[in-house]
Amino acid sequence: MPNITLRQRAFRLLERHQKLDAALRAAQGRRWVDPFEVARIKKLKLMIKDRLAQLAQHAARRHQPA
Repeated sequence: MPNITLRQRAFRLLERHQKLDAALRAAQGRRWVDPFEVARIKKLKLMIKDRLAQLAQHAARRHQPA
């Protein structure tokens, strides 16, 4: 992976999270809801949320005085 900043990585993860949120709303708005698709999207959103939390912890550690 190319060398990207934490801010760029967080931005990309947030973008992906928003796209998954839109996909989840679309999947839940269908006449016939596929529970497996909804579960898959929710799982992906949670994974991204966890990665964002890890990035935030990493950034906080980098900015703490030694």
